[in-house]
Amino acid sequence: MIRSVLALLQFCTVLPLGRPADFDEFARRSYLYPISGYVTGGLAGLLAAAIPSPSIGAAAGLGTVLLVTGAHHLDGLLDLGDGLMAHGGREARVRALLDRQVGAGALALGMTTLLLAFSGLQSAVSLFAALVAAEVLGRFAMAVLTAVGRPFREGIHSYLHERARPWFVLPAALLCLPLVLLPLSPSQLLAGAAGAILVALVMLALGRRLFGGLNGDLVGASHELCRAVVLCVLVLAA
Repeated sequence: MIRSVLALLQFCTVLPLGRPADFDEFARRSYLYPISGYVTGGLAGLLAAAIPSPSIGAAAGLGTVLLVTGAHHLDGLLDLGDGLMAHGGREARVRALLDRQVGAGALALGMTTLLLAFSGLQSAVSLFAALVAAEVLGRFAMAVLTAVGRPFREGIHSYLHERARPWFVLPAALLCLPLVLLPLSPSQLLAGAAGAILVALVMLALGRRLFGGLNGDLVGASHELCRAVVLCVLVLAA
């Protein structure tokens, strides 16, 4: 299990964690995704909470999350933006999604998502609790999509999906239970969990309809979208 967590953290972060672990150790236990959220959210939350200004703390916290994760999932969000804005049928959308160039759709979706995340975070009573909850629930959404999201092409998502099982959703949900220890009300936690599930369901439906399934970009984009949604609903449900 320790090797699985190490492989997970090496996959989800750029933290210096020694020699590369066998990625298959994590691939066979992708329900562990939420654990990485405690790490990234905790590191970013500690920095954000240490800054007296909520707005500066929120900006620093989000910047730290992007830095620690190597902006890997942000790249997927930008690709999704271009895919959504592409004209034509499914093939045109897939080409835009896989294109490495950044277009107007990428900028629009990326900026909107980051602005929503920043607005929600700076309004939170506890920046630390909000960031940890958003990161953990975002990873939960990724675990759900990995387990049930049919891939439309070969890649990292198809590799993980082949080794995942639908029941992985349950242990992934159980790994989110420690969030009850945070200074968040039951209504906030329920709203945050509902937001994460909604993002996963929307991404699942969107992927099937527009792209013929999911890939790593779409799963990564779900994390960025989920973070923004959770941060906003935590404030609205307070």
